Amino acid sequence: MTGYLRCFLLLLLVFAASCRQDKARLLPVDAFFKSQDKIAYRLSPDGEHLSYLKLEGKSQNLYIEEIATGKPRKITSLEERNIVFYLWVSNSELVYYKEFDAERRRADMFIINKDGSNERQLTNNEKSRIKILEDQLIDDRYLLVSSNKRDSTVFDVYRLNVRNGNMEMAARNPGNITDWITDAEGKLRLAISSDGVNQTLLYRENESRSFKPVFTNNFQTTFRPVAFVPGQPGSVYAISNINRDKSALVQVDCNTGREQKVLFSNPKLNVTEAQYSKRKKRISFVVYETWKKEKYFLDDSVKHLYHNLDSLLPKTECRVFERDRAESVFIVRTFTDRNPGSYYLYFEKARRLRKLSDFNSAIREEEMCEMRPVTFATRDSLQLQGYVTLPRGRKPEKLPVVVLLHDGPFGRDLWGYNPEVQFLANRGYAVFQINYRGSTGYGKAFGAAGFKQWGCKVQHDINDGVQWLIGQKIADPKRIGVYGTGFGGFIALSGLSSGKGTYACAAVNSGVINLFTYLKSIPPFLKPNLQMFYEIIGDPVTDADRMKQTSPLFQTDKINAPLFVAQDVKDPNVNLGETIQFVKNLQKRGVAVTYLENEGNPVFGKNEENRRKFYTALEAFLEINLNKK
Repeated sequence: MTGYLRCFLLLLLVFAASCRQDKARLLPVDAFFKSQDKIAYRLSPDGEHLSYLKLEGKSQNLYIEEIATGKPRKITSLEERNIVFYLWVSNSELVYYKEFDAERRRADMFIINKDGSNERQLTNNEKSRIKILEDQLIDDRYLLVSSNKRDSTVFDVYRLNVRNGNMEMAARNPGNITDWITDAEGKLRLAISSDGVNQTLLYRENESRSFKPVFTNNFQTTFRPVAFVPGQPGSVYAISNINRDKSALVQVDCNTGREQKVLFSNPKLNVTEAQYSKRKKRISFVVYETWKKEKYFLDDSVKHLYHNLDSLLPKTECRVFERDRAESVFIVRTFTDRNPGSYYLYFEKARRLRKLSDFNSAIREEEMCEMRPVTFATRDSLQLQGYVTLPRGRKPEKLPVVVLLHDGPFGRDLWGYNPEVQFLANRGYAVFQINYRGSTGYGKAFGAAGFKQWGCKVQHDINDGVQWLIGQKIADPKRIGVYGTGFGGFIALSGLSSGKGTYACAAVNSGVINLFTYLKSIPPFLKPNLQMFYEIIGDPVTDADRMKQTSPLFQTDKINAPLFVAQDVKDPNVNLGETIQFVKNLQKRGVAVTYLENEGNPVFGKNEENRRKFYTALEAFLEINLNKK
């Protein structure tokens, strides 16, 4: 083949590819947000049975499947009720929570045999919450749980007898314990107390001893125990940023509080997770976050396991999130930025995969858009990281842009499949996500840089990012919209009131419009941490002027651009009356406001009709105010 002919054929291929890209198919709203038929896969401890929740009309029911035969069995028969959580507590029994009050997130606890027999109710219409601390039965009858049944503001520890439903107190909360932690045998050995700002690690040698303080740190400091060190009962592995900016994996002596060993540390990398193997009694790997989650292996056999998965499932991210006790059968989730992924069973000895289901079968990877990591500097020289997703079939020049803001006051955006991002990109928008100061995963100093900066430096970060995007010639300066949920909605509204015409419009889903109301809505069991929220968001007494000046409810005179407001009428963090008054005040001034009420969160809820209504209305709003400008 001549060089000329080879070049000609190459040009033809490039042209054909560009033509295919120009014909990006407009997908229906439901395709992006399709509910999964099967969710919450789990394995029995002996690895012989697979369990999952299956969507059936307005209910979710629990199914058990014998792995050897693949034959499923339905073991619950709920009507218009959801199982909000479940787990195996032995090879033959499971505990599940049946929702009875979705608004207040209340659920009754049941235990049931794997064949569906001998179902018993363990709690009944409790106003309190119960959290299982240890997922295996003790002496074949007890579950160790924490509950705020005695006092709604604190959690005590109980031994729940699953044979008769009796609860016997195992540890009484003196009023300041915010977390209880067990060892590998299910014995209660650690606790964390808080005065609202400072946190103290408490330790006891065994359950007959009293808890003694180990050390105290400000809440900005992370110390998260992972597991007790085998053969050294007084030592723990923990994720810690004590005396460092970025979290590391360390070993600490609980008798002295001294750091004994550093297992993994890097001044530029922030460790967020650590995987511990109960069977091998060692740390398998740590997870650190850059623009995506990555692993550093401490066990070569686990590294080999993931190498095998990568060879069987190439060009995709693999996450093992469930395993049997012998660590020979695994449940694996795959995904990319353009593919929501699938679930698989993996049998390590045979190196064999069995596909369980797709996360969303309506999505085709070749039709989705690439999420690209970007960095830029703010006006005060802080380096920020974010993501840009460009629509297919359009030149990356002067595009309409939706700035998509993550919720807060904690959290961050990460690389991976995001249905909202792909929905907006499919509609022709460039989507810009920014991990503004205060976002998690970047270290202690970066997190603290966002304290009390809502509507101030946090807003500057967003505006600086937009100016950077304009400077890259990607964004059309006249067609930039901003959209967020919760605290993301707060930032979106702040953008309209302080952005000086930067944004053509804004969309808000259950947005925080009043910082005072948000702080009042903090539930009783989080009251011990109230002072921490004051440090991060603002003190309603000493910071009242600043909080009022930045709360959108009091800034309606500065908002002039079109606004879309969707409100979950059952959202406990928002005062519905305030939202309605906020909308009316804007409309009186002639501001174009589209207002939509939902029962339940349309983004994360299970109501497909709610979700379709929300995203259809959002699409129409953006089309009028961005695409057609």
